Amino acid sequence: MSKVIVIGSGIVGSTIAYELSKYPDLDITLIDEKNPGTGATGAALGILMGIISHKTKGKAWRLREISLKRYDTLIPELETITGLEIPYNQQGIVKLLFSDDDLTKWENLAHIRSTQGYNLSIWSQEELRNRCPEINVSFLLGAVYSPCDRQINPTFLTKALVKGASLRGVKCIFGEKVVSLTTIGEGNNRYCNEVNLENRSLSADWVILATGLGTSSLIQSLGSNIAVKPVLGQALLVKHPRWQTPDNFSPVITGNDIHIVPMGNDELWLGATVEFPDNLDRLIPNEELLMNLQKKAIEFCPSLASAPIMLSWTGKRPRPEGKSAPIIEKLDNYHNIILATGHYRNGILLAPATALSVKELIDN
Repeated sequence: MSKVIVIGSGIVGSTIAYELSKYPDLDITLIDEKNPGTGATGAALGILMGIISHKTKGKAWRLREISLKRYDTLIPELETITGLEIPYNQQGIVKLLFSDDDLTKWENLAHIRSTQGYNLSIWSQEELRNRCPEINVSFLLGAVYSPCDRQINPTFLTKALVKGASLRGVKCIFGEKVVSLTTIGEGNNRYCNEVNLENRSLSADWVILATGLGTSSLIQSLGSNIAVKPVLGQALLVKHPRWQTPDNFSPVITGNDIHIVPMGNDELWLGATVEFPDNLDRLIPNEELLMNLQKKAIEFCPSLASAPIMLSWTGKRPRPEGKSAPIIEKLDNYHNIILATGHYRNGILLAPATALSVKELIDN
């Protein structure tokens, strides 16, 4: 059996471990110094924007389509195996259209999606008002509705993935830090044969780094200059017991990169800011940006003005520097080290397709 070590138990690493666990010729260990899903995964609203994105071909579209299709089978599969309930909103995404939006661009995208077997509906102002009465339509052209896009609770999902992987025989080591990788060989013919924890070492045939913001420090000693830097995000959880949902229709609503995400129990996430490090490489949450986010959300949905804030949330996302996100490839000069990292704002969306890509790299 090939010994596969997956480092990182966020949504990406946990999905990889779970999907690989179906292959009996792989002996899999999942390692993380923290509890599953407490890093960048916990800094996500779980919005799966695939069909409504303008990625229509190539790798960027292929990853999105594979993931969306897999999610619709993965969620019931995990719930059956683990007995856990995973909050999964299948009511789609409503994208608000403003006066300066190019309607032709969206009509073209809707046509492309129809040829690919997906539906995108362009709503008039009146239809948006009827379907989403909380929306202030007075300054809007209408909306684009994507019924095939999704939203999922990433923390619940990650816990289910880890439990499902464990039930399938994956060994899980949490609370222990990977301090280094032992390699042999030289030049472009190198190989990692051991993963070193603080108090022990594990032999490896394959090492998969789903390490997010921990990637750069781990591979720097291997001669790699790949940098994955943090980008801060903030969001607000509000309580809104009078949120109107005609016919129980409760999709994610998004506009100008402001998301309103129904979470059940009369709760809504309002998110999320995008904040880059300053000139001194510091990431300090900007309260003004958070308040502006709330202000914009209230412009879309005026009744949010009376919705009390239950929780303020801050988290970091891993963004590659000088490379496209995500990074799914073998580490240069190493035959058996696979990078599955730097997903930036699409880690939840692309996790299933990332796992499939990792399996293909192992097979090849």
